[in-house]
Amino acid sequence: MSQHPAIEKFQNVLSQEHVVTNQRRTEHYRSGWRSGKGTALAVLFPQTLIEYWHVLEICIAHNCIVIMQAAKTGLTEGSTPSGDDYDREVVVINTLAMNQLIMLGDGEQIVSFPGTTLHKLEKTLKPLSRSPHSVIGSSGLGATVVGGVANNSGGALVKRGPAYTELALFAQVNEKGELTLINHLGIDLGNSPEEILQNLENGQFDHAYVDPETNNNPFTGTGKQASARNYQELLRDVDADTPSRYNADTSRLYEASGCAGKLAVFAVRLDSFPVPKKEKTFYIGTNSAAALTTLRRRILAEFTNLPEVGEYMHRDIFDVSQDYGKDTFLSVKYLGTDRMPKLFALKGRIDSALKNVKWLPNHLTDRVMQFAANLFPQHLPKRLLEYREKFEHYLILKVSDDGIAEVEAFLPEFFADKDNGEYFECNAEEATSASLHRFAAAGAAIRYEVLNQKQVGELIALDIALRRNEFDWVEELPASLQDKIDKSLYYGHFFCHVFHQDYVLKKGVDAKEVKAEMLKILDDRGAKYPAEHNVGHLYKAEDGLVQFYKKLDPTNTFNPGIGKMEKTKRNCSCCL
Repeated sequence: MSQHPAIEKFQNVLSQEHVVTNQRRTEHYRSGWRSGKGTALAVLFPQTLIEYWHVLEICIAHNCIVIMQAAKTGLTEGSTPSGDDYDREVVVINTLAMNQLIMLGDGEQIVSFPGTTLHKLEKTLKPLSRSPHSVIGSSGLGATVVGGVANNSGGALVKRGPAYTELALFAQVNEKGELTLINHLGIDLGNSPEEILQNLENGQFDHAYVDPETNNNPFTGTGKQASARNYQELLRDVDADTPSRYNADTSRLYEASGCAGKLAVFAVRLDSFPVPKKEKTFYIGTNSAAALTTLRRRILAEFTNLPEVGEYMHRDIFDVSQDYGKDTFLSVKYLGTDRMPKLFALKGRIDSALKNVKWLPNHLTDRVMQFAANLFPQHLPKRLLEYREKFEHYLILKVSDDGIAEVEAFLPEFFADKDNGEYFECNAEEATSASLHRFAAAGAAIRYEVLNQKQVGELIALDIALRRNEFDWVEELPASLQDKIDKSLYYGHFFCHVFHQDYVLKKGVDAKEVKAEMLKILDDRGAKYPAEHNVGHLYKAEDGLVQFYKKLDPTNTFNPGIGKMEKTKRNCSCCL
């Protein structure tokens, strides 16, 4: 592979250390976080936007497939190769080194490079009393701003919806197979690709903030949004028979937004938001799903101020997260999120290095981390544990500013009926612990499966969007399916009606058959899936999404095969 003519050209643009071809060293970058793996000619690590552009030129000149990758936190195999049945060589381009962040005005908007993490954005905005479009838990794992936009990621913030913008700078391969750079940032950066990229990287442009949705600058255009500005209105329509947000929603597919790696994104421009002056967190427990339904509908329809966060957990995922997410909980609490991306990258490299040592047990790092965490005392506060004994369903409700008085008036009245459950106002320790416990849930489900592989089967992970008018949101599977499942784990973003549903199957059960049955049930319920992680290589793309992908990438050069589409090259210039 090292003799491929593109390799030497990559090394002429990048330093040799940033062109990796050794299969063991590239394994981490060729493997999905939960599942999926494929072959690649090389993994490239451009350090500047100009280098990024030039290696793309080499890829296109040598007829290579390009797979864009940042932190690799996706759950659907959407940022790694899948198998070895591609018709061209595959090149993975990791963008994490290009992590600049530019403020516009006083931070009302930002311009993010492809490797900028949500965590860095949150830290940079904090002194300006601004906050990002999303502060989802995976920001602690290094999730990037551009990755969120490209994958329609939603996160936990009730008011803001999926990561979305109509303002981006990106490279595209057109119908004739030509690589072009398109500047739709709404910022005048020059004409040629080199001039545009150098001016952006050097900050040589006007940093004033002008709202692109209202200004009349002909370069910027009018009506261009830098966030999902109508999301609260959508949420409040509680009687609508469609979901509030999901991956294939054509109203949220726009160039970089939802592109899923079908474009090479160099930068996106996004709104930021004022930080609340005051926040309070309430913890709710109930044995009545109907009570939570009523609470959700009343708050969305009647309140003047929507909550900041409304995160749901079922008792079963509470237990699994308590036992198998403890190391994540403790790591974030005591080491902070700054160190988490490097720790997870180190874990990936160690796993890859030890994988071929036959006398070592599988998943050694997970076993060590699990053992170490169990040496620590109970990490969850007393009142959370008491609610676990009393109730089946839990809701973490965070409200801010004027919304606090609304909730403080509503909750006593609502829970005067003891059949609705109970609630308490969290102190600082309880609020932090509740959020960290919920954050650890996704990783805990994986840990449970990998450490119990002798006793259980595969893990099926679904993220689904239910209709806004869905009353029966608690899933009831037929007995024939329940008999095949070891654990059903439910958690999610309750007010958005977006749920993560993880199923650990019993040993010997065919995961493909079970998943097909589950998806059929979801189809009959009018649900959409995936809700916020893009289709990757695990889901079939809907027709509208297929057409969007083909429009962005007519020759099937970028990330071919996602959405169960073809991996082969399309010659779209034959009729020109």
